[in-house]
Amino acid sequence: MSATPVGPTDHALDLHFIGNATVLLRYGPLTLLTDPNFLHRGQYAHLGYGLVSRRLTEPALAPQALPHLDGIVLSHLHGDHWDRQARRRLHRTTPILTTPHAARRLKVFQGFARTAGLRTWRGLTLERGGVQARVTALPGRHAGHRVLRGLLPPVMGSMLEFGPVGRPPRLRLYVSGDTLVYDGLDEIARRFPAADLAVLHLGGTTLPGGFVVTMDGAQGAELSRRLAPRAVLPVHYHDYTVMRSPLSDFLAEAERLGLGDRIVHCPHGGRARLTVADGAVAVA
Repeated sequence: MSATPVGPTDHALDLHFIGNATVLLRYGPLTLLTDPNFLHRGQYAHLGYGLVSRRLTEPALAPQALPHLDGIVLSHLHGDHWDRQARRRLHRTTPILTTPHAARRLKVFQGFARTAGLRTWRGLTLERGGVQARVTALPGRHAGHRVLRGLLPPVMGSMLEFGPVGRPPRLRLYVSGDTLVYDGLDEIARRFPAADLAVLHLGGTTLPGGFVVTMDGAQGAELSRRLAPRAVLPVHYHDYTVMRSPLSDFLAEAERLGLGDRIVHCPHGGRARLTVADGAVAVA
């Protein structure tokens, strides 16, 4: 599936891939942003414990160019998902839905008072102009090794369900967050069968010692097979020096698994529109 610039339509989800895991989402009058990262090429993201990573790409938008945001969905508190530009430039009155760990820090230390910490399978609804987005926190695991998991911030995936207020959702969007594939993710498909679009954080992020903490191409394709979304948008690749798995690895493995026709080819800075009618998904 290819993605080209398009204008708004009723009950369609418009996506603008700003870079890394930052995606601007518009459903009618409702506008959301995922994992705000606005560092420029050459700047360093702080990953904790003295670890930094240099950005290799330029974001498609600056924070001051964003439209009014009805909410931010933040998978976890890491420097390549919530950076110093986000902290300084985003409005502190914008609702933020994130992990309890991140919510405490954003409210207490950064002054974002309308931050909600969601435990797994809990959700909140954002509304504007007669439409809504129900955001449900989903499982995620940032590392395989138990000791390393204790050193990294907790991460969540999320299911975003869009539709008219008070009516069943029209569109379901899964955002993986920085997770690895593990059996706990299988419950997502049981509770939310056949998401219309999965936004997968890839890149095979590798820390010193060879610890991989985000999905590489093979894991991303495997999660696509397990969850069986109708379409898949890869993000979070090629953006930082710690990302070692290129997008081509994911595309090749998805093709091998027979999933090539589900991939949304939307490059950094690109736009796409997702519509669903009679159980069929169209991406333009």
